[in-house]
Amino acid sequence: MRLKQIGYPHGFVTHKSDEFVRGKVHTQTIESFWSLLKRGIIGDYHKVSKKYLPLYLNEFTFRFNNQNEADIFGKAIAGC
Repeated sequence: MRLKQIGYPHGFVTHKSDEFVRGKVHTQTIESFWSLLKRGIIGDYHKVSKKYLPLYLNEFTFRFNNQNEADIFGKAIAGC
C-alpha cells in the first residue's frame, strides 16, 4: 500500500540537482530518525535480532515522536 493511498502525500527532493529542501519537503527528519535508531542500537542493545526488529523500531518510533515530551515515561505507561 502506498502512503498516498492512506492519506500521506509523498514529496521528494532531488539531491543530484542540488535540491535539499522544497517547502516542507526535506530528508532531515528521516535522517534524524535513523541516527537515533542507530545510536540506540549500538549504544543500548549492541545487537538486534531479526525476530524482534519490529519491536525495536516501534520503541524508537515512540521515542522519536515524543522527544519533546516532558514525561515520556509517564506517557509510555499511560498507553499500557
